Amino acid sequence: MNVENLLDELYEMVDKAWNFPLTGGKAVLDGEAVKGILDEIRDNLPQELRQAKAIVADRNQIISDAKREAESIVRIAEERAKTLVNQDEIVRQAQQKANELISQSQAKFREMRRASNDYIDDLMKRTDDALAANLAELRKTRNNIKASQRNNQQ
Repeated sequence: MNVENLLDELYEMVDKAWNFPLTGGKAVLDGEAVKGILDEIRDNLPQELRQAKAIVADRNQIISDAKREAESIVRIAEERAKTLVNQDEIVRQAQQKANELISQSQAKFREMRRASNDYIDDLMKRTDDALAANLAELRKTRNNIKASQRNNQQ
């Protein structure tokens, strides 16, 4: 069942529920049945929501891995430069190469961080949109229930 069908089933349960007299529309519902439907709704939430949670959890790991890789590249470049210190021309070339590697690793790190942030932002936006749509549907459903209760009281 999809979320809309499950919400329709909840509406039907509320409509069929026995109302307490003089309580302003309070009714008796089967708690286990309602919990079962709510569990099914939770299981049918959009995949983007689960993916966003996983991405947020992995974000720090992605950034940490990128920093470690950048530090490793810098360390390798520095070690290569140290082994070539004895000869002037080789030292100059090594220093230039080390600086290039450092710049490249820093640029790669910034690009990886930007790409991961863009991906996370896009995924969170899609999740936000999906949740907003579900929230709008839930509010509409709630308003329909309230309207139905008012109509039943009149």
